Amino acid sequence: MTWADTINTKIAQSFIGRYFQLDGSGAYRERKGTRFLTELRAGATTFFAMAYIISVNASIISESGGHCVCESTPEDPVCDRNTDYLNCIFSMKLDMIMATACIAMIASVLIGVFANLPLGLAPGMGLNAYFTYNVVGYHGTGNTPYKVALAAVLIEGCIFFLLSVFGIRQWLARIIPMSIKVAMGCGIGMYLCFIGLQSSAGIGLVGLNTSTLVSLGACPDWAKDELGACTGHTMESPTTWMGILGLIIMVILMMYRVPGAILIGIVFISITSWPRVNAVTYFPYTEVGNTMFDYFKKVVTIHPLDNVMGQFDFDLSSREIWIALVTFLYVDILDTTGTMYSMARYGGFTDKSGDFEHSTAAFMSDAISVIVGACFGSSPCTAFVESGAGIAEGGRTGITAIAVAFGFFISIFFSPIFASFPPWATGPALIIVGSMMLAGVRNINWDYPGDAIPAFITITVMPFTYSIAYGLIGGIISYIIINGIIYLIDKASFGRIHPDYSLRENWWTAALSRSFFPHWIRYLYCKAMGRPIPWHEDEYDFGSDDEKDDEHPSAVVVGGDSIHDGMSANDMSVLNHQRYREKGELYEP
Repeated sequence: MTWADTINTKIAQSFIGRYFQLDGSGAYRERKGTRFLTELRAGATTFFAMAYIISVNASIISESGGHCVCESTPEDPVCDRNTDYLNCIFSMKLDMIMATACIAMIASVLIGVFANLPLGLAPGMGLNAYFTYNVVGYHGTGNTPYKVALAAVLIEGCIFFLLSVFGIRQWLARIIPMSIKVAMGCGIGMYLCFIGLQSSAGIGLVGLNTSTLVSLGACPDWAKDELGACTGHTMESPTTWMGILGLIIMVILMMYRVPGAILIGIVFISITSWPRVNAVTYFPYTEVGNTMFDYFKKVVTIHPLDNVMGQFDFDLSSREIWIALVTFLYVDILDTTGTMYSMARYGGFTDKSGDFEHSTAAFMSDAISVIVGACFGSSPCTAFVESGAGIAEGGRTGITAIAVAFGFFISIFFSPIFASFPPWATGPALIIVGSMMLAGVRNINWDYPGDAIPAFITITVMPFTYSIAYGLIGGIISYIIINGIIYLIDKASFGRIHPDYSLRENWWTAALSRSFFPHWIRYLYCKAMGRPIPWHEDEYDFGSDDEKDDEHPSAVVVGGDSIHDGMSANDMSVLNHQRYREKGELYEP
């Protein structure tokens, strides 16, 4: 017996092993093939796969301006040249780096301890962009102040918690047509890609054009007019080419299935941009550059959270804030629910009804994480699809999530490093994540126009209007109008005039086939009525009668150490594809 086997055996036979249902612990429904050291390795893999969120989320949220006040002028309407304002923005970015690490740490601990799931949670990509560029606006130019937007996120988290307790969350996720749900994730991917191509939070490949709205950019700063549009010298910006290099590095590493490929690309480009004597330096010899470089030299420090912690203003009188609240709520429900179910299935611990163990605790933990995120001044939290990288390494218990949380805890002390990742280093990450989210487009029902056209509207309206909310609203309304007219014509003609219904997706059968009430309400009802209590009514059957192992190789234990997918374990595009494909199977009986 090796030292690793000794450690695994002792941990498994302890209280920790029984609580987390490790193999050999004797716990009820222990998870076969799980090992303590394997869980730690899986947690490290997940952390490196999603650690990019620390710098990316801080960059995006700080673009909102936060508590900073912009005194605009005709020459500088959004304070892009105001030194005092830019210093305030940089200070807020430092706050958000600390806050993002703290949020991810707390959220991952919650999901690991209370739900025993190997998932990493952090402020969600897409939701943070919507929060910044649609709700608050770039440098506070939107209709909703930063503090009011945070109050909306806090309220959303409280509503989220109540919906999770009473089982309404699952029901809400069912009633949207599947093509719209899949298209929503794809549209967010396009939205993120568009942000990553711009200069404010990306590589600067796309720039302003007063005639066509957007065009090819990537020109040096001295070649831009007062509006920021290129007057010439396109594709001559050195930082854009550095961003393209970072994108290539990330893609190649992902093709070789290197864990943490996105983070490696960000770190490489950032290190290249730190020397002050090159053309792509992130610390130019300006007042702002000197301030940033002075903080960077500290390397290890803890930055206070005075400007983001508990910044709430409950002035909910505007129409826009209620639209934002509803959008946050519904997008979070669909995205997090889909990710949790798909990752649970990938790990091999879903039951034959599509549910997974400790699902109610998982949803409640996620809701509490949203509240925690609002208290730290950030947009809503969500489960990360990068958790699949850790599951592929063998992570199947909450120990993996706790290991992820430990990684974020360590990163708290290195905020000067994470604060110095330039936008042309993090922009490629947005493009990569956008492409991964777009992989689900293949699962849209393109054979039936009543499903395909609303889905297409959802995908295209999001980036073209710079709004997730408008894309979702456009897709739902177009679906109701198109299919509603078809329904009326069908009924008016007594069924003689109708399209080929065999091509449409039958999403409503699965949506309405399961009980609306959660298990605990059914338990209380049986207790009050004196009926037998359904202790194991929804027992978790890992080898159900209607599923055969050779037909569902989503997760098998190999050698008792790691889990490998039937196709490819670490291929993140496959994971993302599976995520959206399985959204269509969440509620199938």
